[in-house]
Amino acid sequence: MMIRFSIYLIAFLPIVYLLLRLFIFDDVSDPIKYIYTITGAGATVIIFVSITLSMIREKINLIKYRKEIGLLGFFYALLHLLNFIVLDASFDFSFIIKETVDKPFIYLGMIAFSIVLFMAITSTKALFRKYNKYHKLVYLSLLLITIHWIMAQKALSIIQYIYIVFIIVIAYFKLQQQKIRYTTIK
Repeated sequence: MMIRFSIYLIAFLPIVYLLLRLFIFDDVSDPIKYIYTITGAGATVIIFVSITLSMIREKINLIKYRKEIGLLGFFYALLHLLNFIVLDASFDFSFIIKETVDKPFIYLGMIAFSIVLFMAITSTKALFRKYNKYHKLVYLSLLLITIHWIMAQKALSIIQYIYIVFIIVIAYFKLQQQKIRYTTIK
């Protein structure tokens, strides 16, 4: 029970930080962009954490919380999308369609969100049994999310380069893990 509480506490820290910066300290010059940053980074990091759980299983076994962690990642991705639809586009669906078609990083984000939405919908026991092989699409969604994030930046800072290196390292180790699993099955 304490582990679950800790997971939720850590997962909601970015939202608390966001709300404090927006409503208490009132020190954010562009709130919409700031919400994009916090919700996008939150979704990406949490989804990456959910796939790395199998890599650290030997040291810390949190596999039984992977579904909940993935759903928390979906929650942040949903907030990210709602920021676009509600605050940025003001429900102007012609604007949303135009922006999605004109800016490749937006349609990559939409495709990634569709994958994460599918995974969230099919995360129930009955649907997971039927669609679990498609949950490997999380790797494609993370690739699209990373490209989406890089393309959305005007310029990358050193922190963002470090993040990209971190993503590449995790991807490498996940591929190695899959390769080992595949060769032991054969």
